[in-house]
Amino acid sequence: MTATPRQDARPVTVTAHGVLAVLTVLALAGNRYHGAAGWQVLAAAGAAVLLHGAAVVSRRRPWPGYATAALGMLVLATISFPSWSAILLPSALWFPVTLWRLTGLVPVRFSVAALAVAVLGIVLTELVAWDRLPTEIPGWTLVVEGGLLMLVVGGVWSAALLLRRRREADRRAESGRLAAAVADERASIRRDLHDVIAHTVTVMVARIEAAAVTTTDPATRRELGDIAEAGRDAHQGLRAMLATLGPPTTAPRAGAGRDRVPISLDAIADLVASAASPLHAVTFAEVGPRRPLSLSAEVAAFRTVQEGVTNALRHLEPPVEVTVQLRWGPAGLEVEVRDDGGSALRVPGGSTLRAPGSRGTGLLGVGERVRAAGGTLSVTQGDDGWVLRALLPTKEGA
Repeated sequence: MTATPRQDARPVTVTAHGVLAVLTVLALAGNRYHGAAGWQVLAAAGAAVLLHGAAVVSRRRPWPGYATAALGMLVLATISFPSWSAILLPSALWFPVTLWRLTGLVPVRFSVAALAVAVLGIVLTELVAWDRLPTEIPGWTLVVEGGLLMLVVGGVWSAALLLRRRREADRRAESGRLAAAVADERASIRRDLHDVIAHTVTVMVARIEAAAVTTTDPATRRELGDIAEAGRDAHQGLRAMLATLGPPTTAPRAGAGRDRVPISLDAIADLVASAASPLHAVTFAEVGPRRPLSLSAEVAAFRTVQEGVTNALRHLEPPVEVTVQLRWGPAGLEVEVRDDGGSALRVPGGSTLRAPGSRGTGLLGVGERVRAAGGTLSVTQGDDGWVLRALLPTKEGA
């Protein structure tokens, strides 16, 4: 078990208490030797005890600790030693310590009030000393003494306030980083839900529609049509729900592409096979020897195929032909998903039974993944249909 900073500071604090106590005893003995009255020595000793106790209390209760220290300093301010002011007793160093702790914990307006109390105490001390100043001691010495005390108290207060504001800025920055991480994670969840669930729902709807086209029973066709419509409604509801998880896009984060489910190039063939139906001819071909890819590039390739096939099945009226190709080159992998435009190109007048949906977040998410992997993504419309193409670098070509 490692020691905490508080535990590490205890030996230093105990040592400081011991050293200052010894020095205070020696200073009181010296003042007694130079003619200080017994009550003065006892009063100063009591004030020193208050200061040491205040330092201990202020660790957990800054206000009572500071008030106790101020009381001890007030006692010292009323004592006039023959040689020097009692406020300069070594144990008086605990007073700025209690001010430091108070400033670092309470609101700024309260710490200003504590600073005003300290300044007032210094002024009172110097006025009492001026009234009792022996004729042989010049008055400027009290001005210098008061100035030094003001400098110490003001410096301690300013340093404590600066450190506090720096800690608060660090906490705000950390909160900002946490908020950005949460937003980034929400966007990642949003993309994954879209990629996985939306693709599955689209394939289900496409197969139901294919079955409705091939069946000869009107009642069955109507029933299958209702089921397909319900599936499309569910897909739109899913998109509306995902919109509540965050904005459509977020800046790609370092290490983007790490997914919660194992995704690989070998899974593309199964993905394509699961999307095929009697009215959806989805084929897969791989050209050239495979080369090593980074994990982010492999995930981007899978998501590109998934999004391309999903969009073709969702937006094009069957029958539809979709070809998926992976073409390997020395420096990169080209992922291409091409469709033939569906039956819309073969219906007189170019009319369609189902209009394409609006541009969703799927392609935006795929674009982020491809860019994070160091590649490029393009979507083009040809004479026959749409082409989704991603160029991803291999490890050898990166």
